[in-house]
Amino acid sequence: MLFPTITFAIFFLVVFTMSWLLMPNFRAWKAFMIAASYVFYAWWDWRFCLLLAASTVVNQVAAVRLARSRSRAAARWWLVGGIVANLGLLGWFKYYGFFASSLDNFLGLFGLNGPLPLLDIVLPVGISFLTFRAISYLLDVWRGKLAPGPHADVALYFCFFPYMMAGPIVRAADLLPQLGAPRDPRRIDSSRALFLIFAGLVKKLLIADYLASHLANGVFATPDGYSSLETLLGVYAYAVQIYCDFSGYTDMAIGTGLLLGFQFPDNFNAPYAALSVQDFWRRWHITLSSWLRDYLYIGLGGNRKGRLRTYINLMVTMLLAGLWHGAAWTFVAWGGLHGSGLAVERVFKDRRKTRGLPEPAPTWYGNALRRLLVFHFVTFCWIFFRADSFAAAGRVIARLFTAWGASSPNIGLALVGLIAAGIAIQYVPPRVTLSLQAGFSRLAPPVQGVVCAVGLFLIAALGPQGPALFLYFKF
Repeated sequence: MLFPTITFAIFFLVVFTMSWLLMPNFRAWKAFMIAASYVFYAWWDWRFCLLLAASTVVNQVAAVRLARSRSRAAARWWLVGGIVANLGLLGWFKYYGFFASSLDNFLGLFGLNGPLPLLDIVLPVGISFLTFRAISYLLDVWRGKLAPGPHADVALYFCFFPYMMAGPIVRAADLLPQLGAPRDPRRIDSSRALFLIFAGLVKKLLIADYLASHLANGVFATPDGYSSLETLLGVYAYAVQIYCDFSGYTDMAIGTGLLLGFQFPDNFNAPYAALSVQDFWRRWHITLSSWLRDYLYIGLGGNRKGRLRTYINLMVTMLLAGLWHGAAWTFVAWGGLHGSGLAVERVFKDRRKTRGLPEPAPTWYGNALRRLLVFHFVTFCWIFFRADSFAAAGRVIARLFTAWGASSPNIGLALVGLIAAGIAIQYVPPRVTLSLQAGFSRLAPPVQGVVCAVGLFLIAALGPQGPALFLYFKF
């Protein structure tokens, strides 16, 4: 069930109405919302609901047991058992084929390949995000930051449909306190919610899907059929596509949560306006980068064990981040490139500190150059993220240099304009967005309805025939 579809609109209208009717009876509301979330998930494949229920039970039992353990050693066993169960589940569904084929290829170097048996395993939608939510819940209970929640609250935390498929990665500490009392309809920021949902629809349907179908998909599928200029714009198009696709989903998820009375953390903050690779990860998929920092990088020792260990920790964190995104060595390479970028920046920062040199004074032209360099580094890395193999990535990179002067019939004004718009929106000052939201909120409800109706009509008229799957559904 995709967000920008009539099916979801009908589903949400029913859920929204029943949610606020049942809100005074909070226990009934929780039961209904859990049931609605399972219906939403079952729309993809009802068998996934069994997996979701099992994961909920296992993690809640582990959280309760480790919180009640009389010794730290016993609690540690429950923590380790819970984490192993979560990673084992993720590994089986997402990485079995990857590791089996990688091992088979490795053994083949010595003439020992079997081949190993490969199973056709269906990947449950959103399992990576489910795993991160589960592990953060267990670790927060282990660290004493959170007590195990009531069973119904935890069940809803694991299955809440707005963020179920592709985030943001909401932590239990963010949602469970909001489930402690009924939501007040008078405190719902419906104007911001509608603004976010509309912005998400525009990003997804008018920008991301258009760029994918008109250039990006073709360039990465058959780069030899495109000129160097088309290939360059195709790489730019994918950079804009993945931002608009993913941030569009999270905008709609956050807006949907707001209409139901819940606040989710922001997930994007103009990432292509970043001044450094570190700054990029403070702005891109914020809930993931903060998760990696709090539960992986700091767990490895962070920057507390010397400079060399810091660089290693950065690299390990990003390599695992790459592997989390997909079961392919190209994703690992993508993570390794970002890890290298972070480590190199840290080396230069440490050298300045050793020499007692201050940070360079910011200038407009210096910042412009840094933004340009970081954007192109990130965009180059996206080639490995998008390509199906290293060979495919190599063909795209080679085509950037070998077909200048060839005709470029696939480049049009609309395409170039949408790429430029996708980058330009990164530089819109936050106060402008807040002013637009405030202006919309001051409109009378009937006028807001007319504005939304006109906007939806334009999206339907200008957008593609039916939305494509969100890119992060497969991660």
